[in-house]
Amino acid sequence: MNENPPPCPKCSCEYTYEMNALVVCPECGHEWVPAEEGAEVASGGQEKVVKDAVGNVLSDGDSVTVVKALKVKGNPSGIKAGTKVRNIRLIDGVDGHDIDCKIDGFGAMQLKSSVVKKA
Repeated sequence: MNENPPPCPKCSCEYTYEMNALVVCPECGHEWVPAEEGAEVASGGQEKVVKDAVGNVLSDGDSVTVVKALKVKGNPSGIKAGTKVRNIRLIDGVDGHDIDCKIDGFGAMQLKSSVVKKA
């Protein structure tokens, strides 16, 4: 790592610090992996590919079907296998939850792509 870490790309704060492999901004809380200048330009056009349980590539706005029953905290019934979810949004979520959606009867949720199949 550098002696002087780069400024924050979000708020331009100069007081960033290194924490393991990340650089952290104390003002806005943004964390990022510092990249070489040439690598940033080269990887700027690539997007993360999200695949469903059977290997189909998912994109924003797709409809998917839940392939296995899911337990939901605070709800005794959970989500049944075969439940159709429309108009998904792909996100960079926590713990592998990479789909943001609204499910009828449950509301807004995040799902893992490994438990859905493209409809």
